[in-house]
Amino acid sequence: MQQVDIYSNASAYLGANGEPPLSRTGFIILAIIMAAFTVPAIVLNATVIIVSLMHKQLRQPLNYALVNMAVADLGTAMTGGLLSVVNNAQGYFSLGRTGCVMEGFAVSLFGITSLCTVALIAVERMFVVCKPLGQITFQRKHAAAGILLSWLWSLTWNLPPLFGWGRYELEGVGTSCAPDWHNRDPRNVSYILSYFAVCFAFPFLVILGSYSKLMWTLHQVSRMACVEGGAAAKGEMKVASMVILMVLTFLISWLPYAGLAMLVVFSPSVKIHPLVGTVPVYLAKSSTLYNPIIYIYLNKQFRKYAVPFLLCGADPWVEDEASEALTTVEPAVSKVSPS
Repeated sequence: MQQVDIYSNASAYLGANGEPPLSRTGFIILAIIMAAFTVPAIVLNATVIIVSLMHKQLRQPLNYALVNMAVADLGTAMTGGLLSVVNNAQGYFSLGRTGCVMEGFAVSLFGITSLCTVALIAVERMFVVCKPLGQITFQRKHAAAGILLSWLWSLTWNLPPLFGWGRYELEGVGTSCAPDWHNRDPRNVSYILSYFAVCFAFPFLVILGSYSKLMWTLHQVSRMACVEGGAAAKGEMKVASMVILMVLTFLISWLPYAGLAMLVVFSPSVKIHPLVGTVPVYLAKSSTLYNPIIYIYLNKQFRKYAVPFLLCGADPWVEDEASEALTTVEPAVSKVSPS
């Protein structure tokens, strides 16, 4: 794919034959699809932030990471989602080279912070349930330290392209920017490989390890508990279902993006249609919609305030104590010493 004055308002991201990668109708369809993810994501994540500021009951240490994720996802939706809608509606990237770098940096910063926060949530829940360090109370300072770490981790690995190690470039059909997966310069390749290792592979391993430990502890509790009607086993199955849902949505959102990047790095001669390259980008950005639904709106504590706020006082959800899943499991296992 060649780029001919690609940042000019009068030109587009051109294919090898000199034609735009998509028809005008195709760009409009992409704009509509992106808007369908972006608008609800902005509403849901903004609601989480607002109700957390409104209600002191939600400002608990275990909820800090959930609010942090909402902030990061809102940032992704605002900088990446809305700009993608506008640029797709126009059929080209209209913000120039500087705008591309700024958008690529902002979307990557918010996106990786959100991804790291998902890993942070897994670690926090594992520590609260399994108590690997003994009877240590999870306090605000621990929650604040985890949030600070997520932002510093993301900032550390998204700043280098601004200083020459890696770079931000147009991706997919040429209406959004991200780290450049295609450049074969050794410095760029080394950055991409490092970026993949520390910003995708490492958080994913943390998530798997934390939830595996948590599930093992719950299984041990279920075996030891003598609860009439098998309530412990039922609770374990609900938590297991939630964990599986969390891991699957993580993989659906991020694995195609990371996989395509690694494919391009290791097989630079592979021919990928721009539209195929765009799908993983949209899947990654769609996590801004999945995350608040799975982690927050399935949490009874948040749902109690967020849903009525969204529906102007109405709350059609049936209260189900088991829907708390991981955030309410602590009392059930606090009597069990860590395995």
